[in-house]
Amino acid sequence: MKIQSSFILMITIMLTSNIVKASNLSESINKDYQEHLAPLWDHFHRNPELSLMEHKTAKHLAKELSSIGYKVTENVGGTGIVAMMKNGSGPMVMVRADMDGLPVKELSGLPNASKAMMTDWDGKEVNVMHACGHDVHMTALVGTARYMAKNKSKWSGTLMLIGQPAEEKGPGASAMMADKIWQRFGQPDYAFAFHVDADSVAGKVTVDESSPYAGSDSIDIIVHGVGAHGAYPHQGKDPIMIGAQIVTNLQTIISRELAPRDAGVITVGAFHSGTKHNIISDQAHLQLTVRSLNPRVRKQLLSAIERVAIGTARTAGIPEDKLPEVIVNDNAYPPTYNDKKLAQRLKVLVTEKMGSDALIAPNELGMGAEDFGFFTTDPYIPSVYFTVGGTPQADFDRAKAGGPQVGSHHSPQFKVSPEPSVKAGVETTVIALFDLMGK
Repeated sequence: MKIQSSFILMITIMLTSNIVKASNLSESINKDYQEHLAPLWDHFHRNPELSLMEHKTAKHLAKELSSIGYKVTENVGGTGIVAMMKNGSGPMVMVRADMDGLPVKELSGLPNASKAMMTDWDGKEVNVMHACGHDVHMTALVGTARYMAKNKSKWSGTLMLIGQPAEEKGPGASAMMADKIWQRFGQPDYAFAFHVDADSVAGKVTVDESSPYAGSDSIDIIVHGVGAHGAYPHQGKDPIMIGAQIVTNLQTIISRELAPRDAGVITVGAFHSGTKHNIISDQAHLQLTVRSLNPRVRKQLLSAIERVAIGTARTAGIPEDKLPEVIVNDNAYPPTYNDKKLAQRLKVLVTEKMGSDALIAPNELGMGAEDFGFFTTDPYIPSVYFTVGGTPQADFDRAKAGGPQVGSHHSPQFKVSPEPSVKAGVETTVIALFDLMGK
């Protein structure tokens, strides 16, 4: 009985200790948010920059990290930064935040709404805003860096922090990999990142055990025809008609070829052809986005798209030397895979350290893509990409009652609440790091 009582007392002390540590972590992050992170988020929000042009953003982020003891290397893969802190033996763990804004005019109504203007990649003057929450990601990265630097006695290993450019436009992560980031700085043993989510309640954490983001391919289909007068269609081969049939036939791949439990999307986002009312063109150009969650489905979709395009043209009588060209572009994103065991560990930790209601189930209904997979797929690095809710419950309640709808990602009305988002992002990341690196 004495032994049993001692065991119960020991467990009670351990649980109490964990609660105190979690409480101390929350209090420390809250204090840092009020004193440092809130104005930092404000700065990033007011001063967004487009993909591949994040020069001032990267400089500011690099200055923040170097000022607290990280060894920072700039201009990795363009405007990317890598910040390292070696703190004894142990695993190397990478944490990534993306830095770029979007060519969108902010209509959020916030007092610090972006008024930034930039010349875009085509030489056009455009408005720029953080319409996808990358300002939250960078601020949380700094918050994580600051906490880890202040608590070096409690962990051991190497922390690698990445400020990644051009997540929105595409070549950011792949450009950093092409710049031999692992060869130059070391290959991480584990990796983490998160995204703020306008569709979830602010401060709530979601950890998917499989693929939180899809792989993405961009495909061009050039449909060749035979031009003719619009009044004499029998003298030509109409690429608009053939292209329209291809658009329709492509959807049978999803409905009749893809297994019901497999996920895939084929969307024709653009269809260009012709110049005048009464001219049958000799060419049509289709632009597709294709989404999948694993390499097997991706291979199946790409093969079927080519077969359907060519088969439809053959059925219309197009000769072999004029069959459609199906071009799979190089800027493909791999799916983002979460390591199942690591994700399960993080889910338990979030519930234990942040409260039983801190974790919510994934509710991913779309097939959004993300280039984080370039870092973790080849070579494989165990990783978790989690999400943090960014919209207050009151906003959802007002929308449900007929009030203003919650602004979606990439929209001018995008408006997440920074305080709960940043604080939850920092706390979840620190908990994950201490699980792997804590003494």
